[in-house]
Amino acid sequence: MPLVTPDGRYLVVRGRLWRRADPRLHPDERAALVRELMAARRAKGEAMRAGDPAAREAARARVDAAKRALGERGPVWWDDGAPDLTRRMARTTAYADWYAASGHDADDADDADDADDADDAQEHEDREGPGAGPPG
Repeated sequence: MPLVTPDGRYLVVRGRLWRRADPRLHPDERAALVRELMAARRAKGEAMRAGDPAAREAARARVDAAKRALGERGPVWWDDGAPDLTRRMARTTAYADWYAASGHDADDADDADDADDADDAQEHEDREGPGAGPPG
């Protein structure tokens, strides 16, 4: 089970914060949006394998729309004025003490560069297609 911040706003994956879905969504609505998100991700993969940039962009738009509807992107779903810390390393945020106490911080220190490299590679592949070579 992924580590979740005490306020329920983020999942922590390899030390990085990722915004969770809006907990106010009705379970049926959330399930439908997750199904659409997964279908859109599959469509994006199929388009990339087929070398179809137009279909890839259409699928990426579907992914973005589903993630926004879930509350994982776009305006934050909380109303206390706290900023969105998505993609930030937990150990460099206000969650640092909590994260260190969770026992995960030491393991993730070495993963920080790997996580950044993985993000860079995924963004490069999204732009250039699979097998396009390393970013940079």
